[in-house]
Amino acid sequence: MAAIGVALSCSCLRPGVWLLKPGAHTMRFLGLHTAARCAAKDYYEVLVLGGGSGGISMSARMKRKVGAENVAVVEPSKTHYYQPLWTLVGAGAKQLETSARPTESVMPKGVEWIKSRVMALDPDKNCIRLENDVKVSYKYLIIALGISLHYEKIKGLPEGFHHPKIGSNYSVHTVEKTWKALQDFKEGNAIFTFPNTPVKCAGAPQKIMYLSEAYWRKTGKRPKANILFNTSLGVIFGVKKYADALTEIIKERNITVNYKRNLVEVRADKQEAVFESLDKPGVTEVHQYEMLHVTPPMGPPDVLINSPVADEIGWVDVNKETLQHKRYPNVFGIGDCTNLPTSKTAAAVAAQSGVLDKTISLVMKNQLPTKKYDGYTSCPLVTGYNKVILAEFDYNAQPLETFPIDQSKERITMYHMKADMMPFLYWNALLKLKQQ
Repeated sequence: MAAIGVALSCSCLRPGVWLLKPGAHTMRFLGLHTAARCAAKDYYEVLVLGGGSGGISMSARMKRKVGAENVAVVEPSKTHYYQPLWTLVGAGAKQLETSARPTESVMPKGVEWIKSRVMALDPDKNCIRLENDVKVSYKYLIIALGISLHYEKIKGLPEGFHHPKIGSNYSVHTVEKTWKALQDFKEGNAIFTFPNTPVKCAGAPQKIMYLSEAYWRKTGKRPKANILFNTSLGVIFGVKKYADALTEIIKERNITVNYKRNLVEVRADKQEAVFESLDKPGVTEVHQYEMLHVTPPMGPPDVLINSPVADEIGWVDVNKETLQHKRYPNVFGIGDCTNLPTSKTAAAVAAQSGVLDKTISLVMKNQLPTKKYDGYTSCPLVTGYNKVILAEFDYNAQPLETFPIDQSKERITMYHMKADMMPFLYWNALLKLKQQ
């Protein structure tokens, strides 16, 4: 599924049923893990780790099952962001503040918000450890810790962001730098990167490229821009139907794609980017840039790496059909922190939340989970300021489309869905489950 990574994004699709997209298979049922709880200062029937889209939506669902007083969410951040909007923020089409809400405002009413970081997990004793060595125990644990950004794995970053001409739509601290670099572009190479790791919102690296190209056409700078997409992957998109459409757009707009190129160093003072050839390890090439958009390497949160709930890489080790942990039946995972072989997107989280809701309901009754996740995900590929190709597909990289039209065609209607409809649904549907 590595090739699919380039085809992913962060928006929620399937209007009307976008919160409840079902899955496809079954798993072996296991009874609850019954080891004694460690001596904790507090205890909750359901403990949710992470206050992103997965954590908030699942805490709202669990509130309806066991009561708000029996649910807690561990989340240190005071602000909750709708990150799919950052593609448009980086292109000057939206303002950063429109992507943010206070975390308190999205937390389900009555659910305990534990403003702390998770420092360790001990599923054998049904507890976790927070900062200041505070322990909290649980009956059921939902892990929704997201994914970590690692700019520091690129030599010269993150300090390089203090220089002009460089930005990244993946961080609240650097997304507006993308727009500044886009506006300040004069003449030369504009380079857009894709790292040699799993990423979230993996369509974003090429979305900002198409938007930049459109902006320079509009401002008359396009003839002076040599646009390069340097990607560690070997394909432009993991689903052939959409890859074919993107290939035509790339050809028409005179964009150069260099495959199997991984960004390893940024010399921001010289405006140089160094790439390693993945086909020739150790062989590097240096590109001068007038603009550089960096997609950082990513990985599992540090607290998960080498923890009992993680696989050999560090992702939460769940059954891909039910989202129940493979070794601890009272532990569940959702979203970017899991090893589900699909894209790490908010659309995937929306689909997963419905499946996980049913899984936990049955586990609570000591019954076999039957609701199954099929890997559904979606990617509104923004190809201009009023154009989107709407990609939707499953675990097998097969199209799984919502509308009775050819979704591989660029459409204005799909752009407005991405830019206007989906943010509204996110704040007022997925997260408003908290009011139900």
